[in-house]
Amino acid sequence: SKQQAQLMEVLKKEVRAMLIAAKAGLTPEQLEEQYMAMVCKPLPLRDLGFQSTLELVTQMPEVVQICSSKNGALILKAIADDSTKGIARLVANQKVKTRKASKKTSTKANSTFPTKNSKNPQSFHTLSAGTPVLPAVVKAELQDLLSSSPLLLADLDKAFLRRFGRAFQYRQYGFLSMFEVLRSMSDSIAVEQTKAGSLLVLRKYLASKIEQQEVPQTSAAEVPSLDPTCKTKSCYQAAALMDSEPVQTQAVDLGDHLKQHQGLEQFPPTPEIPPDAVQDRSLCSLPPLRRRCLVGVIVEFVVSPSQFYIHVCSTEASYKLQDLMFEMRHVYSHKVASDKYIMPESAVRPGQLCCVMVSKWWYRVIIHRVINDQEVEVFCADYGHLQIVQKSWLRFLKWHYLKLPAQAIPCSLAWVKPVEGKWSSAAILLFKHLCRFKELVGIVDEYVDGVLYLFLCDTSTKEDVYFHSVLRDMGYADVCGENIPSQEFEELNPSALYVQPSGKQGNAEVVEPDLRLQQESRDAGRETATLKLNGAEL
Repeated sequence: SKQQAQLMEVLKKEVRAMLIAAKAGLTPEQLEEQYMAMVCKPLPLRDLGFQSTLELVTQMPEVVQICSSKNGALILKAIADDSTKGIARLVANQKVKTRKASKKTSTKANSTFPTKNSKNPQSFHTLSAGTPVLPAVVKAELQDLLSSSPLLLADLDKAFLRRFGRAFQYRQYGFLSMFEVLRSMSDSIAVEQTKAGSLLVLRKYLASKIEQQEVPQTSAAEVPSLDPTCKTKSCYQAAALMDSEPVQTQAVDLGDHLKQHQGLEQFPPTPEIPPDAVQDRSLCSLPPLRRRCLVGVIVEFVVSPSQFYIHVCSTEASYKLQDLMFEMRHVYSHKVASDKYIMPESAVRPGQLCCVMVSKWWYRVIIHRVINDQEVEVFCADYGHLQIVQKSWLRFLKWHYLKLPAQAIPCSLAWVKPVEGKWSSAAILLFKHLCRFKELVGIVDEYVDGVLYLFLCDTSTKEDVYFHSVLRDMGYADVCGENIPSQEFEELNPSALYVQPSGKQGNAEVVEPDLRLQQESRDAGRETATLKLNGAEL
């Protein structure tokens, strides 16, 4: 039918985009997994009348080449068409076997940086981006796994599976071996050689922050008043001892009074909101980046090339976010503390800053809308996504956790617009592939209504790959030489709604990410590596 034919054409573009991005090709099973991960739904085999993925790709001879590996497994590789041959050539030049931190030889990119005169820039290899990066949550999981005791490398896979219910698949993040993963985390995990084999040990300075014994369970009348600056077990116990007796006496007296004089024993008193609970404050944003500066970035969440969120690659900022997640997990995991910060129904309202537990980790969020009696939709200010969660998972945010600025920066790809008025699913899929689990180079253009417009460049290949050029060459985007306001952000920009611009937060200390050293090095090299467009400065 006509509908099936249209679906097949769209699917061909998506499959070609996925296979082109995979230099070594994909097995049919890997193609199914990649499609599910990127499109969030399975391949439409039944809709097209196919029984298997292999049967599907055999009907795409102009898109897919079916090969056999040395062990006999079937490998699917892309067949580039006229519009994608250049992209396929760039992917073929990607460095897979070695990733040296030594200086690279600068080469001009075939994938051009856009200007109104359509001229080429110099290479950005001097920034040494493209290194595989573990997501912050996965780093935190590894550190949490080692927080109780060291672990033999041989036992890591089983321990990770037992703790988190899934295998640790480091290859999906771009690493070739577990040793590469450990090398990337050498600042927090040490490897010691023992008779039993390699032993993974969490470094002492980080382990000291997360060592915490279980607080003895107390009755509701003995709920301690937690000082937001107090992080040790002794502090919690001291607070409980100081507060428990007067609170218990007062509760008994008040209860007797209510029973004798008002008959209100069936209506328990409203829980008292802790004094260090955030009620009417907002997170502040990170300080704006300077125009034309080059900065290492990781794309955390993608809606489309016109709406995505990044983290700036900064060791200090990365540590602060990880430390915050660890501290929140260990504080809110105690039942006494967690129960104390339960939010009453009156506090569950749009715009309320709080925190929520998802998969055993606690995140700073802002309530976006109340869906029903059980569910709310929240905006994760440190990662950029909206998510529906249970009301019962919400807790008041402690004042102490307000200091760190929201880490997710709302962004739009500079100087591009979709050819069809809105981004196609194939264009979004390709953009996600280009961004996935890589440290990229961002070239700051400007801020418009709080949204950062920047160019993205992958320097992990022999030739720099500029994302706007890839989208243009694939026929998904037009390079227009100016920034078109993002339609997606115009419809909804949670950061603009709920996060205060840097410097306007009166109650919190603005913590700037450690960009100064990076910026100084870039400024120093800019005299010899200035962005030029065949002689014309950007």
